[in-house]
Amino acid sequence: MKIKSYELFQVPPRWLFLKIETDEGIIGWGEPVIEGKAATVKAAVDELMEYLIGKDPMHIEDHWNVMYRGDSIAEGLS
Repeated sequence: MKIKSYELFQVPPRWLFLKIETDEGIIGWGEPVIEGKAATVKAAVDELMEYLIGKDPMHIEDHWNVMYRGDSIAEGLS
């Protein structure tokens, strides 16, 4: 199973919702949030999803480590 696509829904005044779909048709929803900073979080999600597309969604801790512990986004994406 691989992450196939994502879609962000920005809902005024301050909410952001994330829909992720796998190549097997499984859909997951999340709410990435920093209160009052939806546009900022949206930009971060867009960048981080570059790494996640094509990856197995079941390897949550591995993905977290790459995205959180990487020295830079470029390192995390490699």
